[in-house]
Amino acid sequence: MDVIRTAIGLMSGTSMDGIDVALIRTDGRGFIERGPFMGVPYDADFRGQLKRALELSLPLSDRSERPAELRDIELELTLRHAIAVTAFMGRFELSTDGVDVLGFHGQTVLHRPDEGLTIQIGDGPELARRTGISVVYDMRANDMVHGGQGAPLVPAYHAALAGKFQQQGQAVCFVNIGGISNLTFIGTDGRISAFDSGPGNTLIDQWVEMQTGRTYDPGGQIGGRGKVVASLAERYLDNPFFRGNVRRSLDRGDFATLRPEEASLEDGARTLAHVAAASIIKSANFLPETPAIYIVCGGGRLNATVMAEFSAMAERLGSKVLTAEEAGFDGDAMEAEAWAYLAVRSLDGLPLTFPGTTGVDAPVSGGVLATA
Repeated sequence: MDVIRTAIGLMSGTSMDGIDVALIRTDGRGFIERGPFMGVPYDADFRGQLKRALELSLPLSDRSERPAELRDIELELTLRHAIAVTAFMGRFELSTDGVDVLGFHGQTVLHRPDEGLTIQIGDGPELARRTGISVVYDMRANDMVHGGQGAPLVPAYHAALAGKFQQQGQAVCFVNIGGISNLTFIGTDGRISAFDSGPGNTLIDQWVEMQTGRTYDPGGQIGGRGKVVASLAERYLDNPFFRGNVRRSLDRGDFATLRPEEASLEDGARTLAHVAAASIIKSANFLPETPAIYIVCGGGRLNATVMAEFSAMAERLGSKVLTAEEAGFDGDAMEAEAWAYLAVRSLDGLPLTFPGTTGVDAPVSGGVLATA
């Protein structure tokens, strides 16, 4: 009989806006019981430190290398995760002996899949020491050792959630619109394909912050007042990424943000929302079949302008678009839940990635265990 464990997942994504904390009970296979979720936002000063960490990581070629300043930021990130776990457990009246493992993503500061290099800062042993709970961390590296892109890792969880749609004979595609967007396709035959699809919120967030000081476009309101600048949209969508037959994972620096003189605030936000939506459709052309349903999770599902653009494009191709909530899930919690699920799979030596998701040579497990 498969062992059911209680796991907490911790996600700090490319948007660098905070820590998502979610609890599930799972056997790392088909049994998933979703529990509570909590978001812990970063303050502006720490977001600035994380941006500094991106700069400090640019010259690195060894994923274990930590210059002194980067090490300090890593420790601060780890402490904030420990505080988030403590707050989460206090809010939901959980005890340390009632949680088997933490799935710790850390913060990606460099991702160069073509060089076999990915760096996530976050000290797993220190987090285990401070929380009193064992931690599985560094889950991307082993995939790259075996020829994979190191991303995306969430598809194993998406596939576990897709069961009810498969029972209805429908091909389903999960779309995570985070800083970078990614797709997980589960075909009518159960086949899994997954890859990054293009820029998601990152370009919009960078543009709005540069122009207004806000960190994002709330609800897509700014973009909703603008119009698409066709020449700028075409420049993004003509990127070689959308033409290659080999899918690869993306870094937030792969697409440059607009320059201030190129558009008004509103037109820039609308154009980048259009790019975020069109990127998904262009990348979906590489799927084995057209999805019957797209299920959208991640922060981008809250941007009404992105969602309107995407829904219209998908419907023209005969596909229906649902938010995670409309499909019966929690779009805010899904990535953190996935990291909890992956931690349990790691404990059992089960694959985290597959040839159809990251391009790895064969299904492979991963992660490093730090015991409490």
